[in-house]
Amino acid sequence: MDMEGKVIGPGPYRATKLWNETIKLFRGGMPLRRHWANFRCYDNSFTGSEAVDYLHELLRRNYNFGPEVTRYQTLQLLRKFLKAHVIEDIKGRHGTEDFEDNGHLYRFPTLSPLKSFPTRPLLRDCSDLPRLIRWDDYEELPQRENIAPQKSAVLTSDLWNKRHSVAIGDVHECKLIRRKEVTAKQMDHIWKSMTVAHLQRVLGLKSLDGVLNPTHVNGKHIVHNVFSVNKTGIVVLENKAEDMPYWVISAMKCLANWPNGNESKQPIYPGFERDVLRTVGDYFQRLKEPLLTFHLYEVFVNILSLLHEQEVATEALQVSCLLLPPPNRRRLQLLLRLMARVCQNPNLPPLNDTIATRTLMVQMFSHCVLGSVDDMDLDELLATKLVTFMVEHHSTIFQAPSKLHRQVEEHLSHLKRVQIKYAGSDTDFSASPAFCKQISRVESEEPKVIGTQTPLQELLEGLIADKELPAKDKRKRLKQFQRSYPEVYHSRFPTEESKAAVIPERAPRLKPPLMFFNLKKPFQPFQRSWSFRA
Repeated sequence: MDMEGKVIGPGPYRATKLWNETIKLFRGGMPLRRHWANFRCYDNSFTGSEAVDYLHELLRRNYNFGPEVTRYQTLQLLRKFLKAHVIEDIKGRHGTEDFEDNGHLYRFPTLSPLKSFPTRPLLRDCSDLPRLIRWDDYEELPQRENIAPQKSAVLTSDLWNKRHSVAIGDVHECKLIRRKEVTAKQMDHIWKSMTVAHLQRVLGLKSLDGVLNPTHVNGKHIVHNVFSVNKTGIVVLENKAEDMPYWVISAMKCLANWPNGNESKQPIYPGFERDVLRTVGDYFQRLKEPLLTFHLYEVFVNILSLLHEQEVATEALQVSCLLLPPPNRRRLQLLLRLMARVCQNPNLPPLNDTIATRTLMVQMFSHCVLGSVDDMDLDELLATKLVTFMVEHHSTIFQAPSKLHRQVEEHLSHLKRVQIKYAGSDTDFSASPAFCKQISRVESEEPKVIGTQTPLQELLEGLIADKELPAKDKRKRLKQFQRSYPEVYHSRFPTEESKAAVIPERAPRLKPPLMFFNLKKPFQPFQRSWSFRA
């Protein structure tokens, strides 16, 4: 088995798949040999330090985790392995024992347990999925008041021919209809349905089942995150009580703008910046829920498989971060901006004696950003990789996706567009399908042709059967019909014989007699002489 393993692509329960894959790689590649302890020989065993060395290198080379994994994080994972009985000490003990990075001996049990995938009820129908608002409801345009009624114009056939290229048949009574004004609730629903659908496309999934439950998505949060922002793109909260305490914001500004960020003018002493960082860290580590929320855990874990495609991963994060509650989105924006500025500030003294500033910031805040409600064993490693990427691209991932924004605006424009409804038409907007399905171009053209030609064929037959219409006018209108709809006309009259059998022929026109003149002599009008007898 390859030490680097295989890339776990997007899909439901990705964290569980990663856990099982890591166990298989560890068991399949960990070197086992004979060790002596307490005057006894133990075959197929390994020391704690050997396990840390091997697993650390395996995780760093594995694409699903990356080189940001530290030795301490590897030690923490091995302790979880011991607790889950993936490994055991040389005496068969596990669970209550603590794994040590030393010469203590360990071994694999006969079978290391793999995690089973959690069972979640599938969506039984499409009623739980958000769908777009359609033309299910419309209203007639009200008549404007205080306007003198205009006299209706009577169009003769000649006037009709002048105004229109095709003057055939009668025009049925029609009414202008449109949807009712889009309410704020409908606006939230449209943003929700289109955002969830866009997220599914970006992740490349056939279904979001096991990844995101649409009932946990709040359309009002999406609209707020898109439009209620300040000049720098930070979310502005309507309820100031939901914001971070003033002392936390002041501490974050102090570190972000060091050494010019001490607004409170407190005395600066050696180690002051470390105390300020500890204050910020304590606040975020005491939050009851990670900033990316428990409901969206699987969504962001799936994005980890897209990080090698920067543009795709950035767009996926843009869409996913729109789903966050506004207070969470604001805290996450300010935190990532702080982490980026601290890592890039050359004037800031070291914040730890042994750990680099970048590594320290990721280790301190990663589990405050991403985590599962069940405390998954790989949470810390997955959070480290995701937060590292988010810090590097924090200026773009909080921008509203331009493609999604444009699609929503086009849909709203379509809903507000006035349409024409003819009296007696059998159009039923309520019978419109509640979902979209991709079809081929040939399939899309079939209903267009069928739905258009059928009434035209009926119209042509009615024109042919009209006995009250003079033959001259009938031929004229048929010729106009032929120019406008040649396919329908040709299907009715494929040959000249079929046309002659139905359309009356024009009466032959008598030609005047020919008169011959002698061109060599000038023309002289005929003169007749009259003689009268006396």
